[in-house]
Amino acid sequence: MSRLLVILATTILGCFAARVELDWDVGYVYGARDGYTYRRAIGVNGELPFPPVHVTQGDTLVINVHNSLDVPTSIHAHGLLNNGTNYYDGPNMVTQCGIPPGESFTYVFETKDQFGTFWIHGHTHHQEVDGLHTPLIIHGRKRPVIDYDEELLMTFEDWFTTEFNVRQEYINNLKGAERPPTNYAKALINGYDGNNTAAITFVPGKRYRLRVVCMSVNNWFKFRIPGHKMTLIEADGVESMPLEVDGLSMGPGQRYSVIVTAHDTMKFNYMYNVTSYSRYITNLEKLQPIVYTGLIEYKNGAPTKNIPAPSDEQLKWPEEAELQAYDKQSRLPVDRRIELLVNRFTDIYNVPYSALGTTLYKSVLVPTLYTALSMGDLAANSSIYGPQTNAYVLKHLEVVEIVINNPAIEDHTFHFHGHNVQVIETGP
Repeated sequence: MSRLLVILATTILGCFAARVELDWDVGYVYGARDGYTYRRAIGVNGELPFPPVHVTQGDTLVINVHNSLDVPTSIHAHGLLNNGTNYYDGPNMVTQCGIPPGESFTYVFETKDQFGTFWIHGHTHHQEVDGLHTPLIIHGRKRPVIDYDEELLMTFEDWFTTEFNVRQEYINNLKGAERPPTNYAKALINGYDGNNTAAITFVPGKRYRLRVVCMSVNNWFKFRIPGHKMTLIEADGVESMPLEVDGLSMGPGQRYSVIVTAHDTMKFNYMYNVTSYSRYITNLEKLQPIVYTGLIEYKNGAPTKNIPAPSDEQLKWPEEAELQAYDKQSRLPVDRRIELLVNRFTDIYNVPYSALGTTLYKSVLVPTLYTALSMGDLAANSSIYGPQTNAYVLKHLEVVEIVINNPAIEDHTFHFHGHNVQVIETGP
């Protein structure tokens, strides 16, 4: 009987699944996204920001990418597992060659049983820094952890006054004890200057699901709606047991869903706070943190309620180690343990770098996936992937415990392509 139910459920899901096809022309656009600096950026179909992608669990998402840049490009669906189709994962010279200028490539993403909040971004030449990114929302087919009336989407980005390749070239050409000038990013909220973002409308008594996506590359963000509690129900595309928090602290690439219930009166409007800061720039430079505010509007023209701001230490922020997946999966038995050390060092020109181990990763001449698929038995030998890749070869279905030691003073987010992880413990 149980097998029949599984087959029936799979058949029903397949009947409702759709094929969603998009045409993306990746090219240069111009504008002043931060409200100040007019510069070249990277958009899709002449737009930046370009529209979020919405599909439903079980759908097949097809994106036909044409490259109108003058350098190669590729895209990565951040958080999708791509189980069996990792040739669509996107990292240049890891799972594919970049799409050459003037050429096209079609990505086929099978959502299967995944649903939640994700994002799509460029994965060649750090093009995500210059605008090539957008949220990806996979709507679930089952009842959510907590019922809600309406969804709202919020995005955070850091935005620099110059293109990534310009800054990179400058740093690479530094000599001796020269120090690169501080180029601190402004914050974009919902795609635009953080100080000029449109108001968010709340209807009294409604329950909202806020999908919050941090599409930054360097800056961290703290987000609060004073006078309102948040109940966290999703982290990085995985449903979680409800957790009440005062706000969200988010590093690059992180996504959360929270439930916020509107007050039952239109007497006051409220302000939300978004604090942007970098772990790599000290407060002594007097550039951060920068606090942005926006309006939660219950009624046009209503007074804004002033709520005293407590210190961060007095507030409840989500900690990864305390989050529990909604499916309550048991701790997996470990087959192998790998320890990684985050090293921070400088080159002879005093330019800082970070690396896992003692070797900086350098791009290979042949995509790593191609090497793995073409070398036969030698594919199990990590040395064939080159000493600059720090490669580990794993067995199929092996459960690996990865211990990451970060002795630096800066926090650092880590993202494993194609996998969800169980966070077992954190600490000093």
